[in-house]
Amino acid sequence: MTRTFARKRFRNSFAATALLVIAACSNVAQAATYTMYRDPGCGCCLKWADHFENGMDAEVATVDTTDMGSVKADKGVPSDLWSCHTMVIEGYVIEGHVPAEAISKLLRERPAGVTGLAVPGMPLGSPGMEYENRVQPYDVIAFGPGGRTVFASYP
Repeated sequence: MTRTFARKRFRNSFAATALLVIAACSNVAQAATYTMYRDPGCGCCLKWADHFENGMDAEVATVDTTDMGSVKADKGVPSDLWSCHTMVIEGYVIEGHVPAEAISKLLRERPAGVTGLAVPGMPLGSPGMEYENRVQPYDVIAFGPGGRTVFASYP
């Protein structure tokens, strides 16, 4: 094998390896993990996390804590919007049983003055709260320094 051929082969091999490393790193960046804070005794939170993972193609890591009030206060969730779990995603706070499609819309549009989204309480039929085909209408509330608005409504 000549030196020129050996150098070309090494460069081609090096370039292919570099492309594989770049591709692997970009896939890792896309497969983000989000952290959800929840009371360890609450099962609907895990059902909601499954809904979120399937709807957003993401992974949810859970942090169990018995002091959810402190978590919510630290994240700036108004007390009248509290639900059972709280998640932070790309700088936004997600409180309660917010559908993945509403979160996706938030991340796409990034509206000014919005700190996060909340579904107050635990309405039947919301993601994670499915029960015998019973459904309560509910709103997803956008909240932040700009005030509050209905971000989405579900029948």
